[in-house]
Amino acid sequence: MKAPLEDLASMVLFAQVVQRRSFTAAAREVGLAKSAVSKRITALEERLGVRLLTRTTRSLPLTEEGLRYYEHCAALLAAADAAEDAVAGASTAPRGPLRVSAPVTLAQMHLADAIAAFLLRYPEIEIDLAVEDRVVDVVEGGFDVAVRVTRLADSSLVARRLATDRLVVCGAPAYLDARGRPATPADLIGHACLHYALVPRAAEWRFRGARGAYSVPVRGNFTASNGTVLVRAAVAGLGLAVAPRFMVAAEVAAGRLELVLEGFRRAEIGIHAVFPSRKQLPARTKLFVDHLVRWFADRWP
Repeated sequence: MKAPLEDLASMVLFAQVVQRRSFTAAAREVGLAKSAVSKRITALEERLGVRLLTRTTRSLPLTEEGLRYYEHCAALLAAADAAEDAVAGASTAPRGPLRVSAPVTLAQMHLADAIAAFLLRYPEIEIDLAVEDRVVDVVEGGFDVAVRVTRLADSSLVARRLATDRLVVCGAPAYLDARGRPATPADLIGHACLHYALVPRAAEWRFRGARGAYSVPVRGNFTASNGTVLVRAAVAGLGLAVAPRFMVAAEVAAGRLELVLEGFRRAEIGIHAVFPSRKQLPARTKLFVDHLVRWFADRWP
C-alpha cells in the first residue's frame, strides 16, 4: 500500500509533534493552528487504522505502532532537512531545534561548556537539553542526540565515542582511617557501601578475579539516584562509593577522597553520543556531534 501524496505532509507533522512532544509546539514551528495539526494527525490515524499517540492532558506517549511509524516519519523529516541544507549552500547558517539528553554530572562538568561554545558559533540553532541520569529512549523521547556514560548495548542507534573513562571505588580518608582500607573486594562486606539506585547493586559492586567476574554482597544505609549526591556522601565520610573517574578526579587530587581496590576493577566505560540511525542526518545534528567529538578530544582529562 502506497501512502497518498497528501499524507507526506502529515507524516512530517507527526514527526515534529513527537520531537517537540506537543501539538502546540509543532503547530508553532510550521505556522499552523494547533487544531489543524491535530486534525491532520487524526486523519492519518484513521487512514492507517491504528492509534499513533495516546493523548493525555500532560503528555503524548507513542503507541507501539506509533513508535514504528515515527522512525520512518523522522527519516522523511531528516531527508527534507538534508535536502534544504544541500541547496541552501554555505551562505545559509545552520538553524533549527536540537533535543539533547545527558546525565546530570557530565552535563554540569563538561557538556554545558561544550554546548555554549557550539551555540556561540551557530546562534541560529536552538538546543533543548534534558538532564537526567536515567537512560532515555532516544526515539520515543524525540531526542536528536543522547550523551551516555556506559557500556553500550546493541541497538539500532548510531554511537560515536567522545571519551573513555573507568569506574573506581573511593572513600574519604577519615572514613578509611576509622574503618580500614579494603585490601580485596571481599573486605567490602565489613564496610558501608553506598548505592547508585539506577544500577543493580550486584552490577555496581562487581570485580574481576583470576576466575572471572564476581559480585560482592555489600550493604549500606544510603541510596541515591544521582552520582554527584553519592560522591558528596562519600566525601562526608558516609561510606564507599563507585563512580566514574571523571566525577571524583578533583576530590582525589585535593585529598578529600582516596581510591581503593585499584587492582581489582580496570574495566573501561565509554562516553558516547548516540543518535537514531538515519541515512540523511540533519546538518545541525552532524555539526553538533562533530563538535562534541573535537571538544572532548581536546579537553578530556
